[in-house]
Amino acid sequence: MSANETAKDIDRTAADWVARLDRGALSPQEDGALETWLAGDPRRVGAFARAQAISMSSERAQALGTRFDAAKFAPPPAVSRRQVMWGGGLVAGLAAAGIGAFALNHGQIFETRRGEMKVIPLSDGSVISLNTASKVKVSFSSAQRLVHLIDGEALFDVAKDSARPFIVKAADATVRAIGTSFTVQKLAAAPLLVMVREGVVELSDRQSGTLRLTANTLARAEARTLTTAPLPADKVERALAWREGRIAFEGQTLSEAISTFARYSDTRIVIDDPAVAREEITGLFQSTDPVGFAQAVALSFGLTAEVSENQVRLSRKS
Repeated sequence: MSANETAKDIDRTAADWVARLDRGALSPQEDGALETWLAGDPRRVGAFARAQAISMSSERAQALGTRFDAAKFAPPPAVSRRQVMWGGGLVAGLAAAGIGAFALNHGQIFETRRGEMKVIPLSDGSVISLNTASKVKVSFSSAQRLVHLIDGEALFDVAKDSARPFIVKAADATVRAIGTSFTVQKLAAAPLLVMVREGVVELSDRQSGTLRLTANTLARAEARTLTTAPLPADKVERALAWREGRIAFEGQTLSEAISTFARYSDTRIVIDDPAVAREEITGLFQSTDPVGFAQAVALSFGLTAEVSENQVRLSRKS
């Protein structure tokens, strides 16, 4: 820590680091230098988080329609899981969660409203990122770190602690990890989904046994069966676009896309023509802008978008 370093000095350095991240992934040497800088002064963590928030808010979500080239899709520059814990991800969630760093109570419940995303620091250094309309209960003890995903979707960036496994319970399934990064999605009338971003986790279901999941794997628990499929790293990052307030589609039907948007907004998109609802969409869209999405779809497919209060109706032009 430098006693002569002013808050303005720290803010300028934080902005420089975020600018480097915006230009692309850091080298191993730069990654280490950033972590050393963040650890050198508590003020730097907050400055880094603020700089990330400013950078993120300045980006415009894109509505790319059917001509979107998935190969050209570039998610935000990768930040290491350690940077998430000690940098922006940690502090950015403090105000939203209404707590101080490492000040969680046992058995505390955290939740998000429709269209809201929240980052929650845990007492062990792990971080939970809650997607829209989600709810978790955190219960840590000396023997284990337990989180119940009551509803919705969450990304878990887990700090290593071999003495205390990190366990996520959702419905009848249990996900066990020590130090890794993974998501769990529990939605009504849908299979439970577990996506592993880094490391290894064990997925157990009381009726289907246990599976060992490695990085870039998507698992599905449904109808007493557990199935897995590989998921390329770029698709893993696209699936996490919600952290930046976006939704990425790659070949989903309009009906499926509309169901996804319904998780983020009270404004409903209605399609009366089943053939139109089966059309496929690819692109990157702002999650809380269903009207903008519907208008982009109308333009791409030659439809009419009729906007009224809390509803957008898509129909073929007469």
